[in-house]
Amino acid sequence: MSVKPFHMGWFMEFSPDEWNGPFGGGGSPWSGEFYVEMAQALERACFDLIMAADTLMVSEAYGGSMETYLKHALLVPQHDPAPLAALMASATSHLGIAITLSTMGYPPFLLARLCRTLDHISHGRFAWNIVTTAENHAAQNFGLDKLPDRQLRYDMADEYMELVCQLFDSWEPGAIVMDRETDVYADYKKVHPINYKGKFFSSRGPLNTAPSPYGRTIFLQAGGSPRGRTFAAKYADCIIAIGAGVEGMKSYRDDVLARAAEAGRNPNDIKVLFCVTPTLGDTEEEAQAKHQRMITNPSFIEQSLAFIAGITDIDFSKFDLDKELPHLTTNGEQGSLDMFAQWGSGKKLRQLVIEASGGLLASVELVGTPDQIAERMGEVMREVGGDGYLITSPSMKISRRYISEITDELVPALQRRGLVRTKYTKTTLRDTLKEF
Repeated sequence: MSVKPFHMGWFMEFSPDEWNGPFGGGGSPWSGEFYVEMAQALERACFDLIMAADTLMVSEAYGGSMETYLKHALLVPQHDPAPLAALMASATSHLGIAITLSTMGYPPFLLARLCRTLDHISHGRFAWNIVTTAENHAAQNFGLDKLPDRQLRYDMADEYMELVCQLFDSWEPGAIVMDRETDVYADYKKVHPINYKGKFFSSRGPLNTAPSPYGRTIFLQAGGSPRGRTFAAKYADCIIAIGAGVEGMKSYRDDVLARAAEAGRNPNDIKVLFCVTPTLGDTEEEAQAKHQRMITNPSFIEQSLAFIAGITDIDFSKFDLDKELPHLTTNGEQGSLDMFAQWGSGKKLRQLVIEASGGLLASVELVGTPDQIAERMGEVMREVGGDGYLITSPSMKISRRYISEITDELVPALQRRGLVRTKYTKTTLRDTLKEF
């Protein structure tokens, strides 16, 4: 029986690699060279895309101090992913390049202009990962005392998206004529101010960038809470998701695609990629031993809790690892908190950290040989219904060794089973995502 292939992406940050390990790049990747080489490796493995996360602050959420974050290079230093996207795009020809840009951090006009510019540089392979920003420390870097309420942030983001899309459409198709005989570059009748005036944002327009021959920028979004899922279902071409096991993954995908249909979209136009953190070994015993060494390392536990604290604005240093969490709410990423905490499961905090395996990024446990993991990934996708995976390192830091384990060991095992592509047949990210 033929097996429908699935899509593959990689989640990373423009931050230090595994600087204190034997296979890191030394912890100073600021020229971008390390990540450009990573993008080239993913392209050789026929990945759909690489996605750079981003934050806009140095957190103090864990223990009320920056110490843990700076000590472990956790969420900091973190450089602007936009210039890196241009570097990666120029060094590749098929791989999609997605970066995180905050609706709080960028005025809509500047963001639309940046997206359009990167669309051109990448020849239609750029994607914007939409975030509203969920940290009070980030808000304070932009002149706010604290974040707006989460519901209000999504209301603002809805208006933001409406404005950005109008800016994208402010040049009609065919506006650029480049007519040598009449000495006309662009037809002014096909370029329009939008005069947008909303409750939160306004912009005269039009964009002052050339229209993209590749259409609207590809949108990525990770909606965890009910409101976040509705937002993702309304706008995203590709949804980044975390599911609690196969049942949770299937439930999430079914729910978000139903929301897309309610919004008048074709659910088949949306790809849902689930975050996973494979741990590979030459034997199952070796992989399990590697996994055990990682999850029992006190530094790993501390880093995982600090990471979760950083995105939820909840200080997890206050809670006993060997007790259940009290029920918590946040104005940060409530969906991520709910996924991590598994309310009602009876699990202790230590177990929750172990199951999260590197923050919040493990939808299903993948520990074993490349063939075992490939087989499991295929089984999970068949049960969930699609559409693919977004890989990240279990240790939250990337090494050359881990990149090679995925691209040179796991991907060939997937390819032998017909689960992922063996070559690119499309040139734009939109067409690559729509290929199957």
